[in-house]
Amino acid sequence: MLSRVADSLFWMSRYLERGEHTARVLSVQLYLMLERGAGSDERHWERVRKSLGLEAGKQTAEELATSIVTSIVAARENARQVREQISSEMWEQLNRLFHAVKRADPAGDARDFLRAIQDGAHLFQGITDSTMTHGEGWQFIQAGRYLERAIALSTLVSVHFREFYPEVAAEVEPLEWIGLLQSCTAFEAYCKAYTADLRPDRIAEFLVLNGVFPHSIRFSADALATSLKEIGREAAGRPASQVERIAGRMQATLAFGQMDEIMSGGLQGYLDTVRRQCVQVYGAVYQTYVTYPVEAALGA
Repeated sequence: MLSRVADSLFWMSRYLERGEHTARVLSVQLYLMLERGAGSDERHWERVRKSLGLEAGKQTAEELATSIVTSIVAARENARQVREQISSEMWEQLNRLFHAVKRADPAGDARDFLRAIQDGAHLFQGITDSTMTHGEGWQFIQAGRYLERAIALSTLVSVHFREFYPEVAAEVEPLEWIGLLQSCTAFEAYCKAYTADLRPDRIAEFLVLNGVFPHSIRFSADALATSLKEIGREAAGRPASQVERIAGRMQATLAFGQMDEIMSGGLQGYLDTVRRQCVQVYGAVYQTYVTYPVEAALGA
């Protein structure tokens, strides 16, 4: 596969995942803001900004919505560059989502806008899995999605626990922990695993180490490692061992983690390590499949 094609598929998927994640977090936070009442807006939006990994500066719901539109536009542009590599159904769905966000009324109901983003992104992912051959291109799409998800979840969980745990955990409204779970589409799944007992250590364990929940960090790391292994198998002649080794190291960090040890040693430091490993994976993917020297492509 050409490096430009791999790059566009990878970033198309990352941008779409980023837009959907931002829409979901913002939707939950708008609801929480109504429940909290007046007086907490400035600190509230500062925390939302940090949890989404955005640059410093004043952020409001309107500005965050703009960042969602930017992500969808970037995803569509990357898809346009590799139009021949994706299915017609994928292009049509992403195009519909693109035009929907461009036509959105700034004065309209923000909840409807955010729901449309989430539904559109989920539909695109389903169409992708159903209509595209699960070969190298599809694997790059998967790798982009789960790398972005691992970074986003690590940042979200880290910021929330830095704000609310451990010093003030006993004083935190249950609504804040519910909000974190809902921001990861995890509230119902968590309740099925632990009932409605909102213990911070169990919430951290579920969102970080659960191996079968799609929006946990460990699930994302496992899926990322699997996709990169398949890419390495199909990309004959490329030195994929470094990519797989780095992804495997991150996978092992999460597979063998014990939450009591993680919490006692510092959840922030642990999640910082995961994010550093994500950056290393990204760098290795680019060196191996996108910006590799000509000699490597020629088998020299």
